[in-house]
Amino acid sequence: MNVLAICAHPDDVEIWAGGTLAKYAARGDRVTIAIATNGEVGSPTLPKEEIAAIRHQEAIAAAKHIGAELIWMGYPDEFLFDTEGTRLAFIEAMRASGAEVVITHWPDDLYNPDHTITGRVANDVAIMTTVPNIVTASPKLDKIPIVYFMDSVAGLGFQPEEYVDITETFETKKKMLAEHVSQVGDWLQEQYGSNAMEMIEVTSRFRGIQSGVCYAEGFIRAKAYPRNITGTLLP
Repeated sequence: MNVLAICAHPDDVEIWAGGTLAKYAARGDRVTIAIATNGEVGSPTLPKEEIAAIRHQEAIAAAKHIGAELIWMGYPDEFLFDTEGTRLAFIEAMRASGAEVVITHWPDDLYNPDHTITGRVANDVAIMTTVPNIVTASPKLDKIPIVYFMDSVAGLGFQPEEYVDITETFETKKKMLAEHVSQVGDWLQEQYGSNAMEMIEVTSRFRGIQSGVCYAEGFIRAKAYPRNITGTLLP
């Protein structure tokens, strides 16, 4: 199966869906990570171009842990908007990856507008990926991908409807996140007083308690005609 995780910033997908992507990859699925913005404001000291380049390399290193492909969209950090160009870029990411499953931000996650826009656009354009008259570099998909929303920051306001047991891939999730040195050891602590490693330990353990396993990640599937399914496509 072809799986696309499309997120707003470098490190987002590792925090909220890294264990699930590792589980997909371990069973042989093709995993692609698309990052909408370049992370250029994610440093208290470095200029935009320098921190963006660093974060690009961190994202590449994180993806390598599970053999995932990386799509770097390069939109300005904190200034992602729902435009025709953005929609076409998201459609192209889905087509280029052959996405059958798309994992993205929950649109009601109010932590950051880039998260909100990414989740909304990803869900909105999924139905457009099969339309021949919407032309991008890659050919149209034969089937509309199924969209899953990943957890919100700190789990605020998010009640998972499906859980993935990531007990066996939790260490891989931590290794992926650890590649984002500029964020884990610097920016998030400086800006929010937040330890990202501690956050994934607590939230993954809490979702695990909710679902009866050691560590878990929670999701909500987008439910809309004509892309409802029975069962689940989560690993």
